[in-house]
Amino acid sequence: MLQLDLQSRQPIYEQLIHKISELASLGALGPDSQLPSVRTLARELGVNPNTVQKAYQELERCGIIYSVGGKGSFIAPGNTAAEMLAGQSLGKIRDAVREGKRIGLTHTQVDAVVNEVFDEEGSR
Repeated sequence: MLQLDLQSRQPIYEQLIHKISELASLGALGPDSQLPSVRTLARELGVNPNTVQKAYQELERCGIIYSVGGKGSFIAPGNTAAEMLAGQSLGKIRDAVREGKRIGLTHTQVDAVVNEVFDEEGSR
């Protein structure tokens, strides 16, 4: 279900947050789908249960999952995960454009790259 890059510089709990959010936004984990327990997921991934718990707490704080006492954690209905991922992506794009602008890229050059990416992906 989830694969983590243990060699990545990105913290494991952040990778978990991103992967679960991505699966929820793509519909692979539908609304009200139950997530594995903290201990089960930690065992499957070979990570500390506290790491999984931290990711679950952050996902709950963001409204992507909800917990039911004695039952576990579930994907929240709605598109909170998609909104969060979109916000993160737009932030990265914004940072990249600012960096490009700082080093002298023109509006035309940035537009050309954006159009190229959308064209190669067959996007909307």
